[in-house]
Formats: sequence, structure tokens, C-alpha cells
Amino acid sequence: MGSRMAANLARAGHEVAVYNRTAEKAEAWVAQHGGRVAATPRDAAQGAAAVITMVVDGPQVEQALLGDDGAAHGAVPGTLMIDMSTIAPADARRIGAALAERGLAFVDAPVSGSSPKAEDGSLTIMAGGSDADVARARPFFDAMGEKILHVGELGQGQTVKVISNAVGATNCATLAQALVVGKAAGVDLPSLVSVLGASSGASYMVTLKAGPMLEHDYTPLFRLEHMLKDVAICLSESEAAGAPFPAAALAHELYAAAMGRGLAEQDFASVLEAAEGLAGIRI
Repeated sequence: MGSRMAANLARAGHEVAVYNRTAEKAEAWVAQHGGRVAATPRDAAQGAAAVITMVVDGPQVEQALLGDDGAAHGAVPGTLMIDMSTIAPADARRIGAALAERGLAFVDAPVSGSSPKAEDGSLTIMAGGSDADVARARPFFDAMGEKILHVGELGQGQTVKVISNAVGATNCATLAQALVVGKAAGVDLPSLVSVLGASSGASYMVTLKAGPMLEHDYTPLFRLEHMLKDVAICLSESEAAGAPFPAAALAHELYAAAMGRGLAEQDFASVLEAAEGLAGIRI
């Protein structure tokens, strides 16, 4: 995701310095798109108007921004920090507070759309932060996204994202179960998918994942382990808010079962394998 998003920034005319824990990946990116390779996040932040992180979780964001060689140590006061990972809202607020102590602005701006939309610059971006900081981030968002929403104060971007992902995960898990039921009942599965796509049962997951599920093609667009992490964050938020989300909790169990089948690095459509395992049926 990050490499594709950075490529769109470069195409939009921004000068980009890239850091990756695997230096060869950064070097290959620069060979293709220009810019420069940074030795550390601190190095990447030197002279930058904005620093953008796109990693897996809160601890990685904290390390990239506030660690010994973190970007906060290379940035001048006033530099805008933008995290586009999906992390816990509490982590975003805590990191933002630590950055503010150093005179650095922070926006949490997770994205939706997976690799294809990162490639073509049509991501949905949900930003949390002050009006002024989100306005400063807007030119960078315009290069990477198509739908850009300021959803509230710092941390609210993450809250909106994990709720959205939990709904998507639940829809995908429901689709997987429907296909297994259809197989058990002897119906023609392509016909079932066509009806689902044209009826009140329609969802983006039917369009996106039914075909790969029928082929058992789990080429990763968004890893199952990452979807499980996001659903878990959403459930933590729902518990803290005192609002149960039982459908997401049930989906979480299916994704956890798929993780137990060694599917962590496969696309989250592989939740089908857990549904098949429960029924003892392969579609």
C-alpha cells in the first residue's frame, strides 16, 4: 500500500524521500519513481513539509515517529505528521499528544480501498485532526485518494475506519457462509452469486470476493491477519463505548479460525476456508 501511495505522490510532483525497513525495497522504489532513499525515519523527515507513515500497527507507527531514529527527531517544529495506517484510536491520540509536546502536528488518516485503489489513487481517506492540520494535509490526500473526509478530532479517523472494516469483514464472512450453504443445498453457485449481487443481499463484498472465493483464489489484496487485527480493534472500541457489536464478534471468530489454518498472509477472502471447515464441505 505505502509504495503505491508514495508513487502517486511522486506523480503529483511532490519530492519524496522513502524509508523502508528493507532497504532494497526503498532502493527499487527510487529507481522506478525518483526521489531519494532515507537511511532512517529521522533522515526522511529532514527538510520535509510532511511525514507520512503507512505501516501495520500502533507500535510500528510509534517506532517510526518517536523511536530513537524516529521522524520526530529529524523534523523541525511545525512539520505535519500524517499516519495512514490502521491503528487503535487510543494509540493515535497518545502518539499525537507526544508529537504535540515536540511542536509537531498530527493527523490520523487511515484509508479504504486495498491495493488496487492505492495503485490508481482512488482511495477513500478518513482524516481525524484539527481543521487546520487536515487542510494542510489535503494536497497530499488529493494525490492518493478520491473520496476524502474530515471525520472529526484526532483518533476519529481510526474509529471510523475500524467500524467500516468490521462491517466489510462481517459481510465477507457472511458471503462465505452463504456459499457453503448454497453448495450443501445443491444450488448453482454462480447463479446464487448473481442473485445476491442484484438483490437486497448485495454488498461490495459480493462484487469483490465472490469470484475469488469460487476459485479458492486468495491472492492477497488485504491480508487476513490485518483484517482480524482491525476487527479486534473495533470490538475493543465497541466494548469501551458500551455498544455491543455481536455480528463483528462472530466474524472475528471465523477469521481467528482461518488464522489457525495458516492463512494469515492470504487475502481475507480465505475466511471461506473456516466456513468450509465448520460444515465439512468444500465449495
